[in-house]
Amino acid sequence: MICKIRKWKLSDAKDLAIALSNRKVQNNLRDGLPYPYTEQDGKDYISDMLSANEYDTFAFAVTADNKVVGSIGVFRQGNIHRQTAELGYYVAEEYWSRGIMTEAIKQICEYVFSKSNILRIYAEPFAYNIASCRVLEKAGFQYEGTLRSNAVKNGEVIDMKMYSLLRTEI
Repeated sequence: MICKIRKWKLSDAKDLAIALSNRKVQNNLRDGLPYPYTEQDGKDYISDMLSANEYDTFAFAVTADNKVVGSIGVFRQGNIHRQTAELGYYVAEEYWSRGIMTEAIKQICEYVFSKSNILRIYAEPFAYNIASCRVLEKAGFQYEGTLRSNAVKNGEVIDMKMYSLLRTEI
C-alpha cells in the first residue's frame, strides 16, 4: 500500500500547513483557505473535523512516508440529496503523480460505502485540472459531464467536470 488514510490528530497540523502553503495546491481547491496556511489554521480545521458528525463528515489525513501528505473527505449532502456525498481531496505537490490520491480515494469510498447509507459519491474538479480528473477515473469514477462556467477561480470563469461513483460500482 502506497498510502493510508486515518483519522486526524492535532499533531498533524504542521504537515497540513506545509502542504497547503503552496499556491499550486490552492489553485486547484475552492476558495476560503488562508494563504499562507498556518499551523493554527491546521489545528482549527482538524478540531472541526474531529468534532463533526461522523455520519455526515468522513474526513481523513492521507499519510505516506510516515507523515501527512494530504487530506481527503466525503461530505454528506442534505434534503433530497441526503444519500449523496461530495468528495474533496488534495496532496502536497512533492507527492503528485505517485498514485497516492488514487489509492486514498479508493480507500475512502470503500469506507464510506461500508459505514453509511450513502449511495453516490461525486467530485467536481476544475476542468483544467487534468491530473485530478485522471485520478478520479483511475479510482473508478465515471465522467458525467462538464458544468459550463460553473465557478470563478482566481478571477477567471471556469468549467468544472462532474464525476461520480455509485455504491453498486465498488
